[in-house]
Amino acid sequence: MSERGAGIGEVHSSDQLAQGRVQLRSSETWIPDAMGEVSRRAAAEGIVLLKNDGAVLPLSGSATIAVFGRVQQDYFAVGYGSGGDVRPPYQWNLIDALRDRDGITVDDELDRRYADWCAEHPVDPAPEWGTWPRSHPEMPLSSEDVAAAASRCPLALVVVGRAAGEAREQALEPGSFYLTDDERHLLSRVTEAFERTVVVVDTGNVVDLSWTREYAVDAVLLAWQGGMESGRAVVDVLTGAVPAGGRLTATVADAYEHYPSAGHFGDADVNEYVEDVYVGYRYFETFAPEHVLFPFGFGLSYTTFDVGRVDVESDGGAVVVRATVTNTGAVHAGTEVLQAYVAAPHGLLGRPARHLAAFAKTRELAPGASQELELRFDLDDVAAYDDAGVTGHRSAHVLEAGRYEILLGTDVRAARAVGAVDLDALRVVRELTEVAAVRPEHAFERLVARPGEDGRATAGHEKTPTATVSRRERVLDGLPPALERTGDLGITLDDVTAGRADLDAFVAQLDDDELEALSRGDFVMDSPLGAAGNAGALGGTVAALRDKGVRALTTTDGPAGIRLATHTALLPCGTALASTWNPGLVERLNELLAAEMAAKGSDILLAPGMNIQRDPLCGRNFEYFSEDPLVTGTMAAATVRGIQHDGLAACPKHFAANNQEANREYNDSRVSERALREIYLRGFEICVTQAAPRTLMTSYNKINGTWGHYHHDLVTTVLRGEWGFTGAVMTDWWLRESVDPDFPALSNDAYRVRAQVDVNMPGAWSREDDHGDGSLLASLARPDGITLGELQRTARNVLRLVQSHPVRADG
Repeated sequence: MSERGAGIGEVHSSDQLAQGRVQLRSSETWIPDAMGEVSRRAAAEGIVLLKNDGAVLPLSGSATIAVFGRVQQDYFAVGYGSGGDVRPPYQWNLIDALRDRDGITVDDELDRRYADWCAEHPVDPAPEWGTWPRSHPEMPLSSEDVAAAASRCPLALVVVGRAAGEAREQALEPGSFYLTDDERHLLSRVTEAFERTVVVVDTGNVVDLSWTREYAVDAVLLAWQGGMESGRAVVDVLTGAVPAGGRLTATVADAYEHYPSAGHFGDADVNEYVEDVYVGYRYFETFAPEHVLFPFGFGLSYTTFDVGRVDVESDGGAVVVRATVTNTGAVHAGTEVLQAYVAAPHGLLGRPARHLAAFAKTRELAPGASQELELRFDLDDVAAYDDAGVTGHRSAHVLEAGRYEILLGTDVRAARAVGAVDLDALRVVRELTEVAAVRPEHAFERLVARPGEDGRATAGHEKTPTATVSRRERVLDGLPPALERTGDLGITLDDVTAGRADLDAFVAQLDDDELEALSRGDFVMDSPLGAAGNAGALGGTVAALRDKGVRALTTTDGPAGIRLATHTALLPCGTALASTWNPGLVERLNELLAAEMAAKGSDILLAPGMNIQRDPLCGRNFEYFSEDPLVTGTMAAATVRGIQHDGLAACPKHFAANNQEANREYNDSRVSERALREIYLRGFEICVTQAAPRTLMTSYNKINGTWGHYHHDLVTTVLRGEWGFTGAVMTDWWLRESVDPDFPALSNDAYRVRAQVDVNMPGAWSREDDHGDGSLLASLARPDGITLGELQRTARNVLRLVQSHPVRADG
């Protein structure tokens, strides 16, 4: 372990950095004082206790523990790729954390054997990007070896580890989604030899857990990758220093083939989202409850709780649920999470059996202590979207007539009815317009719920509604007017910020080259305009703009920390943070991250990752929060508020339906407009409307035939028009070339700017180039080409982002 530095060093402005790379003089290992403590707490609160037979946990006394599994040393602290490639100042694995904890003794003989074997069989480094190991080979142990350890120790701790990541899906094979033969033999031998066995599953993605029913394990901890404090966080929960309290944010099924997306994930070219709105628990609780191993929202505690004095108030719209939670145990403190669900009437649209509407978490309650929780939501927020017009209101969110049952519980399966809201007639909540619908030639059969005779829904299928709106007309109707050019009047961006001039007056000065420069990054990653190791720079990418006061802004990868050449804190993965069900803790952690950003030269963190965990094999699920859009949006909003509280920028990603890594740059996500609205866009909507991120990143994939970085419907009509987003939209790094099908004079950057995707990052069109392709300005003089007004609109979006950032101390 490295020691942390003592203070913040000098920081530098973008202009100073532009004059030549400045080396920050702060200690390379400095992180904010509270970062380790808060990160450790977040990692611990996100650990989910799945099984605890005989109350084997928390560990008590000073018994010696036999620790099995090489991941005790070679711990997976985070997943792979840009979301995990952080250089932490230190990192705790599990065996070191166990050794460090008073009251815990590990078996020395077994410990030494693992240490020697791991040293002789080091982890193989990946030969190239995207080939990282999903697991590590296990040390061979015979039945006699295990029996010898059992003669010395009453309790065994077995550690199983998995990792996946960007460009690295999980695979339906041993060593990835499934246990290896060596791991199975180890579990079999250990459970036969030891009186008690605890298993820690170190992973960032849901893996097969059906083996928890096969082997006589007493306790199972699902330890989501916890960053640099992973080992200590696990030990905190094992010992009860932090009470077990994490809750699942995705359903764990009894077999992969029972997930609704199975069979429609992994295709190189096209994935049809046949499950439609029935994602995760919405599917299982409606159609297949018998195939749930651990339900959404589930997690055990070391104590017991009573939920009493439940009161529900409603005026037909706003719903308030109040309940008193009491720790009824006699020994251990604990936390509880209450979850409110709505069971909507089936109606003409068909609805999932349950729909998460609100949640709240108690503080840590001592035995006998109580706390009243209040859960608030608006019934309008659980409205269904009619993309076919079956209710008579196509392209509208509606609440059909009937009884909306309110359920309260500690997971989706345990929730029980506590009240209801009755609607006498259909209510139109929001009338919108058709966007991003399936193309007629790509229509497919989607899952729908039909009312069954026993009251339980049965599965039916229908053709997805297809697109009817003319994109060309929509674009032309929204083209902005151009500002009359004035030439350089000497107005600086600082003049605008100080109120001495308005933004339009500044923009009217800009020539074509300056407008083009605002629409792209500095061409390369690790730009000389920013701190070493950055992801790219935008804003003042040319001297003419910097002379007018437009600073260059540095982007850095996230979300598990700041990806720079220096050491930075490695945070718990997105799934771990969401599993805390504690937005306040997530916001606090990201406030500390913002302080580190300011100290180390990051203006924009490319985070949070907030795509829906549609399928457990998606390699990047560890970066994301949940299968549920409310959890996703709530945790993303907390992240954004934390990062942006001092004027820096968060950049939620990837907009939208980026649910697969395999061939992600070309894959087409074919999804109904209803599923887009209710599932895949809903989390982004919550984040944008509640936290106002200053930037947002599009996705690599196509959405119903159109790449995210060209998607006018999503970026202009929905994000800006419906949700009121006023920030800058950037691409993911490097784009796919294409000609606008409605405006053949537009291609590439011109096509992108017409969609109001403001900034091409890092700016070049391939990894080998350090320049643009000229497509933007080339279209300016063509019929149906890009207009001056569109260039100026993009400039405004980017300049507002630059204005919002604090000037660094020496800038």
